[in-house]
Amino acid sequence: MPWDLIEMNSGYSIPSIGFGTWKLGNGQASIDLVQQALNNQYSHIDTAQAYRNEEEAGAAVKSSGHERSDVFITTKYSGTNGLDIPTSIQNSLNNLGVSYVDLYLIHSRRLAVPDIPTVWAQMEKIKEDGLAKSIGVSNFNEKDLEILIESAKVKPAVNQILLHPYVYREQLPILNFAAEHGIIIEAYSALIPVTKQTGGPLDGPLNEIATKYGLTPGQVLLAWTKAKGAVVVTMSTKQERLREYSAAGDIELSEEDIAAIDTAGALGLGGTGN
Repeated sequence: MPWDLIEMNSGYSIPSIGFGTWKLGNGQASIDLVQQALNNQYSHIDTAQAYRNEEEAGAAVKSSGHERSDVFITTKYSGTNGLDIPTSIQNSLNNLGVSYVDLYLIHSRRLAVPDIPTVWAQMEKIKEDGLAKSIGVSNFNEKDLEILIESAKVKPAVNQILLHPYVYREQLPILNFAAEHGIIIEAYSALIPVTKQTGGPLDGPLNEIATKYGLTPGQVLLAWTKAKGAVVVTMSTKQERLREYSAAGDIELSEEDIAAIDTAGALGLGGTGN
């Protein structure tokens, strides 16, 4: 696998590409697709309470033949059914069929009730109890992170956010804050410019760079995301696409390539979150 491990501030390492289950749904088809990812060297599986497919992800890991220690499992507290964090993590572990997850995230800032310090203390207890090796957040902005760090005994290991060139300028303060404090950025929906927002300013440079190197535009986007220091969380139902994305880990874009993508991305279009 060309995507390297990245060491987190927790002392553990995270695979720099993960297979996301946000849009997989549930049932046997979901199990099959997670197994397909595992069989194609994706050792990082990202799910969430809200996705309602933790059981399928866990079943796929169990039936894959992989050792538990060889698969990095992320899930998230989504506030589903009004459950609190201590109850939710136990439910998630039961659904996944594991005794711990590698990474447990607060899915959204709006779930930090009554406040960020109180909720983060509950996350720290989960880590202390060995239910999650690392803890982090998702969709937090730099002000949210600042509040969290002011009271935290344990810094968040990651912040999972929407990241692609059309939102890069908007998200840059979060990236800068994270870098300053040793927090890894995980990028979801990195491929939106080639899957949902074609016809915009990015089409030109993505296609030109892809042609120059014999790549696909999607591979160029993933290489751009990696160049920004982010972990990629992506998915596909097609094995050939999974292999294509895997191969993108070997790609190193030039500074000129990255600048061209940044410039085009700053011209417009946004995205939607998970």
